[in-house]
Amino acid sequence: MAGLQELRFPEEKPLLRGQDVTELENPDTFLSVVDTDWKEHDIETPYGLLHVVIRGSPKGNRPAILTYHDVGLNHKLCFNTFFNFEDMQEITKHFVVCHVDAPGQQMGASQFPQGYQFPSMEQLAAMLPSVVQHFGFKYVIGIGVGAGAYVLAKFALIFPDLVEGLVLMNIDPNGKGWIDWAATKLSGLTSTLPDTVLSHLFSQEELVNNTGLVQSYRQQISNVVNQANLQLFWNMYNSRRDLDINRPGTVPNAKTLRCPVMLVVGDNAPAEDGVVECNSKLDPTTTTFLKMADSGGLPQVTQPGKLTEAFKYFLQGMGYIAHLKDRRLSGGAVPSASMTRLARSRTASLTSASSVDGSRPQPCAHSESSEGMGQVNHTMEVSC
Repeated sequence: MAGLQELRFPEEKPLLRGQDVTELENPDTFLSVVDTDWKEHDIETPYGLLHVVIRGSPKGNRPAILTYHDVGLNHKLCFNTFFNFEDMQEITKHFVVCHVDAPGQQMGASQFPQGYQFPSMEQLAAMLPSVVQHFGFKYVIGIGVGAGAYVLAKFALIFPDLVEGLVLMNIDPNGKGWIDWAATKLSGLTSTLPDTVLSHLFSQEELVNNTGLVQSYRQQISNVVNQANLQLFWNMYNSRRDLDINRPGTVPNAKTLRCPVMLVVGDNAPAEDGVVECNSKLDPTTTTFLKMADSGGLPQVTQPGKLTEAFKYFLQGMGYIAHLKDRRLSGGAVPSASMTRLARSRTASLTSASSVDGSRPQPCAHSESSEGMGQVNHTMEVSC
């Protein structure tokens, strides 16, 4: 791909440090909670209640990290492994973190009454300003997976001033065509709902070879998520429209995401083609494309270390820098975690810089690694 640079992270095993495959296959791995600082809220929105779990409180002008899970999951099944990863906690303890569950998808959710109209994907996006306003966030950095990535992208298109950056995993910017719609309907007639959802989350190779992890998710999808509510969410996701974005300069009055974006997909993921197409429709000066090896359909579960490293660089590119203790280094002491704005002297291409609680930074065209990786253009294909 012309103009793209390749960045390789140090190789890590596709598991949590000190964790073997049997731990990832254990259902409790995805539902465990490291601390008790999380607080649950049910927030009124124009399209119904949203269940939200939050840790921390807004810190000056610093953005909140807001997540949205994929269909078939909830915030725990989708993000616990990633956010419980030790290096990720070193980053997130300096931000307020807000996990959003799609309507009726949280653990213990009551079944919607017969005839309930599940919100459209556009309406799901339009529910999020109520969350931002409720907690007093000035803007957010969104992390979304699959259907959640689509919702956050739509949110950023409708309310661009509320979004400072996006990490979009497994996003498909396209609506379902008639052939896809018919295939989904046929699959629903011949397969159970959990198995249909599993084919969305995992590739055929993973479904055959990674039986322990797949079986764990089959069990959780069947037992944790209300099946009737899940069916409504699944149907609405498969009725989505095109995101209607185009790379600037390719069509008149092209509309695209204005904030920095990091696209993430595994090299063996069913969403790979959709993510590649989404990359072709975004502004190349503010987009990073991260293709992760050995990660499959759920990179935040199978490769949390690599994803944390990439997220750290992404924050640097937006004007934050994370000094993290790196257990791979055998040398001298490394500063413990702290989050500060990049000073103007750190990179000449940074368009604005300020204190941690100062004015909102503008995206910079380059980022600089704290591990001596040098400057890289914000538009790159990253192979891990």
